[in-house]
Amino acid sequence: MKVRKMATVALLGMSACTLAACGNSNSQASNGKTSLNLMETDVVSSLDTSVTASIPQWDTLVQTMAGLYRSDKNDQPVPAVATSYHKSSDGKTYTFNLRHNAKWSNGDTVTVQDFVTAWRKGVSPKAMSGYNYIFSNIKNADQISQGKKAVNSLGVKAVGKYKLVVQLENPEPTFIDKMVMPAFYPQNTRLVKKYGAKYGTAAKYTAFDGAFKVTKWTNTSEKWTAVKNPHYYAKSAVKLQKLNYQVVKDSNTAHHLFQQGSLDDAVVSGTTAQGLQNNKNLYHLYRSGNNFVNLNMAKGAVLANKQLRQALYLAVNRTQLSKKVLADGSKPSYTFSAPNAAKDPASGKDFATAAQPKETYNVAKAKKLWQAGLKQLGKSKVELTLVASDTTTDKNVSEFLQSQLESKLPGLKVTVKNLPSKSAYNLVANGKYDLYLSLWLNDYADPYSELQTLEKTKATITVNTPVLPTTMSSAKPEKKPRPDQSTSATC
Repeated sequence: MKVRKMATVALLGMSACTLAACGNSNSQASNGKTSLNLMETDVVSSLDTSVTASIPQWDTLVQTMAGLYRSDKNDQPVPAVATSYHKSSDGKTYTFNLRHNAKWSNGDTVTVQDFVTAWRKGVSPKAMSGYNYIFSNIKNADQISQGKKAVNSLGVKAVGKYKLVVQLENPEPTFIDKMVMPAFYPQNTRLVKKYGAKYGTAAKYTAFDGAFKVTKWTNTSEKWTAVKNPHYYAKSAVKLQKLNYQVVKDSNTAHHLFQQGSLDDAVVSGTTAQGLQNNKNLYHLYRSGNNFVNLNMAKGAVLANKQLRQALYLAVNRTQLSKKVLADGSKPSYTFSAPNAAKDPASGKDFATAAQPKETYNVAKAKKLWQAGLKQLGKSKVELTLVASDTTTDKNVSEFLQSQLESKLPGLKVTVKNLPSKSAYNLVANGKYDLYLSLWLNDYADPYSELQTLEKTKATITVNTPVLPTTMSSAKPEKKPRPDQSTSATC
């Protein structure tokens, strides 16, 4: 496994402008509509949660899979495949009882072994999804991800077909909340053994235990469908018969397809969003997360220089980016902790506000730091490669960053590479980048969800800062990080 140093520069708190033809899928069904036409901004490269993790993948899995728990209309966890659970008095052992009528789309029974199979794959050092860290507090998970223990030593045990026992390292108040996440969904053990690496690469190599099952899909499909699953345990509650997905990367195209009735929802941004602010079908979807730039700090890389990194941070006008370029309701973000994600229970302050540096935009200081950094390197000019996806939003943000940095930092040339997500990630995984435009959505309402990603291995990328291991160790799940801890970890 390759290990690389990387820092981050936060740009924006997440929001999206969405055009919707209806309030929810039930109202569609009540109006006689039996299908929905939905958009994604990229292909689903895999439906195996140990291989990749992306918004298109998770959007699809939420409709086609059932985990131990699911989110209700108020985003609270309620039983799904699990019917109940018992927590030990010390808060470190959870015993889940599974329903006996849960079936896979191929008719197989869903058993606890299917959860054990999926979780062991997810925590494995071979997992490429970047989500092995989410299993961290389960017994032995960290040692397994580091290759120090075998995957079968993970603290998850099948007792018969319908009882799952999970052992944690420490009590974790958010543990049940996390059970709604696709990372904790089961995988059909029989098919995993039968198809091996092919599992999740096409509809025919995958099974689904949720309300719908995917059809007519491979990992390069620009269009795919999900039809009602006749084996779903709650099929009587599902009124829709079909979901039609298509990849739409351009905001203006999405708007036109929505107007034509070819899409029932459309995500828009930039000038398209600006012109639709009074449209009755427009609503803002606020998400807890950040758009940010990964900085390659590998030995010998230009951005291993601290002063150059500080200059980049101070040279970007985030307010202009959020209001003029995106215009989708996103807010400027100055730390890796997303705005309004959680408050410090002691002070009542938003963690992001408490951790925010005193200076966030200072062009004059950025220029001084930049010149000092170049002098340390013995250079008068440098060229940086900015890698991002090829969606309209990422293209617009990339062009903005290129303009901001080149115009304010003398001797800097920024080369932008907008590529399909998989190609972009492959460049980053092999260290062929200086800047990488990324986003992160919180898994639960605590800065630990974000900061934990900076200490855990994310596929072939690892972040390591001198203060982070100690800081995060003192902010285990049973404790809430203090503002000073968040500040130390972010700087």
